[in-house]
Amino acid sequence: AAAARVEAAAARVRQARAAYWPRLDAAAGLSRIEMADSDYRTRLAQARVLDPSATLADPQDFYESRLTASWTVFDGFARRFALLQAGHGRQETAAARDEARRLLLEAVSEAFHGVQLAREAVAVAEADAGYNGRLMEEARIRREVGTGSLSDVLNFEVGVNAARSEVISARRQQHEATAGLAALLGFPAGRLPDGMVPAALAPETTAEMTIPEADAEIAYALARRPDLTQRAEALQAAEAGLGAARSGFWPTVRLAASLDGDRANDGRLRRDDFGDSVTLSLSYTLFAGGYHQARVAEARQNQAAATKELESRRQGVAAEIVQALADIEASTEQLRLQRRNAELVQRHRDLVEKEYAVGQVSLVRLNEAQRNLVQAQGRLAQARVALQQARFTLDTATGRSLERFAR
Repeated sequence: AAAARVEAAAARVRQARAAYWPRLDAAAGLSRIEMADSDYRTRLAQARVLDPSATLADPQDFYESRLTASWTVFDGFARRFALLQAGHGRQETAAARDEARRLLLEAVSEAFHGVQLAREAVAVAEADAGYNGRLMEEARIRREVGTGSLSDVLNFEVGVNAARSEVISARRQQHEATAGLAALLGFPAGRLPDGMVPAALAPETTAEMTIPEADAEIAYALARRPDLTQRAEALQAAEAGLGAARSGFWPTVRLAASLDGDRANDGRLRRDDFGDSVTLSLSYTLFAGGYHQARVAEARQNQAAATKELESRRQGVAAEIVQALADIEASTEQLRLQRRNAELVQRHRDLVEKEYAVGQVSLVRLNEAQRNLVQAQGRLAQARVALQQARFTLDTATGRSLERFAR
């Protein structure tokens, strides 16, 4: 839709440019005139004064044709400003198309990272199910040899079932996120093509863990954000509109030439049925009830509004970048913390498992340690995905995402 609006704006530019060319019009007509009885008798009497045997046709057919060429020599620069206005309108719609692409890329990023997070949740739940399944088998073996209890077997079986339930829930979330991603990518029926699988969550790089410089990011955005370009072009168009409004205070000069032919009762016009004329005219509006002054006042307010909108948007862009950088900083710190915490909880769970194996801790303690590990791994996955999304949000705020995925 945005691309179609760009083409429509290009057509408006061609419309404005056409005003510089002369205009050629052709017209033809046929009139059938039937006189009133009183007019017929009066004209017939006048004709018979000179020729007593004269007759007068009634009704009569009149054929006429006209070819007119006209050209506006000067119109107070209205055409120039109209062309400028249309040109800036075209650039504005082109920037609007890029802005639509920028926002679409952000939506795709959110859906893509949602798929990745759901995949990580599936992996954590499957690992939990595998762990409880292994302990369940070990508990069965111990029970068979007389060193274990049925309660231990049942406990781990409950753990397996709970983990499998989480796997089902995580896979459902993954399917829903994938359907949303497919819809954003334009694939029908909410399905990705066969063989297309979203990439797994990659390890974080040193660059991704580094906080960018705020001033450099803001400067980059102010120079490249399409919504800022859109509003800048709107301001230029408003300034051109002001010039077009002022053109009403200038005179208009037109040159016209016409070739006119007419004949009664015969549609085959001959050379001697045509006449021609050439006209150079100048017109100037002395008073129009304040119309032109009101047009100028309106154009000035449009220009002022466009100026304020541009200023406001520039401030908003800077605020977006500051917020995005704050999110990256918080996500980076959170990721470091959650990774360290997951390592600690993993070590703790492994120690508790060893102590449980030799009878030093209870089954409740082992269940708690495994539950803490599952939660820590889930929070770690969320922190990893949050950092990736925060990085892309910064690319969206600066407009760099358009360059990353430029066609």
